[in-house]
Amino acid sequence: MAEIEEKEKRKHNTPIFAHRLDAGRQLGEELRLRGYGDKPAVVIAIPRGGVPVGHAVSQIIDARLEIIIPRKLPTPGNPEVGFGAITSDGTMVLNMPQIEEQQLGVDDIKRVAMETLGEVRRQMRTFCGHCFSLNLTGQTIILVDDGLASGFTMLAAVQAIRRYRPARLIVAVPASTFTSIDRLKSQVDELIYLSEWDDLSFTVADCYQEFDTLTDDEVRSFLSDTQIQEPQ
Repeated sequence: MAEIEEKEKRKHNTPIFAHRLDAGRQLGEELRLRGYGDKPAVVIAIPRGGVPVGHAVSQIIDARLEIIIPRKLPTPGNPEVGFGAITSDGTMVLNMPQIEEQQLGVDDIKRVAMETLGEVRRQMRTFCGHCFSLNLTGQTIILVDDGLASGFTMLAAVQAIRRYRPARLIVAVPASTFTSIDRLKSQVDELIYLSEWDDLSFTVADCYQEFDTLTDDEVRSFLSDTQIQEPQ
């Protein structure tokens, strides 16, 4: 079972971060205080929103920044609701209660999985050169996103990274629901979050005063470590 570290263990209902860079800096400081700046690590962020968070974290703990691209599997007819997630190597996790509730058949699942996998691989080409390397064996990996709602997207990333046998696998996020904490804590070596939220009607945007949609160019700027403009 993972060691769980949280800066604030309380329920929130108002934004607590100015923007993603602010959240990343706070998360980076928490990681630094826990000694991650003193040992080599690789920060792997989930685009798009996790990239500015991961950028700030990597700057503070002096770590390499890479990405992994998991994608929610959208429910047919109700795409805002996911029934699992898939990564570029085909690693897939399924939300069986959601599948049963939506009465999805095997053919539905396969079709959506193949369509989503194609989208993931197209996005990988967009960010070519920044996706995580295959040489992760024996390394400390810190998976970062801008927040966890259901946790299935992060779980797919965790399972994909596990295949490369890292020495330690940490998930670090600014905010998480209680359900995501329960879903992930047994899957990683350490789960670090700055705040926890009730699941009811939660969206990651609830954590932030500013929650703009990032463009591909903005994501590439963070990954290329160009000068990042502070949100106004």
